Amino acid sequence: MVTIVAGLGERDVAAAQADGDDLWLPADVLPAVVGLTLKPEGLCHDALCVPVPRGREAAFVRDGRVNLAAFWRHTERPWARSEAGDLWVFVANARERADEWLSLQAPDCALPDLAGNMNALSGQRGKKVFLVTWESW
Repeated sequence: MVTIVAGLGERDVAAAQADGDDLWLPADVLPAVVGLTLKPEGLCHDALCVPVPRGREAAFVRDGRVNLAAFWRHTERPWARSEAGDLWVFVANARERADEWLSLQAPDCALPDLAGNMNALSGQRGKKVFLVTWESW
């Protein structure tokens, strides 16, 4: 079992395989984990695709699995893993974060309410939203 923390939240992926600095995931779990889809033109988020580098296909895709860590390194995005390889964190790079700030639109996130129901910020688009956060530490 590998826990992956990314922009879409935290996911436990039983079929993930960590191998040093590589993390292999079945292609069909990528949309739920990081919002990417494997297509013939590369790894895609909606219509935007990043091609798999020619001559290095086996380092990125093999047997229906995608090396998410290799893709993250290739796109120059920060990532980290635990020493045991059971926890991986994938985040946006500074340029992507700066673009989000310039848009004045909050990135989507989902949090549970007191009843445990998940509520996404994107469900409030077009409305005024007042967010209150608190940390105990």
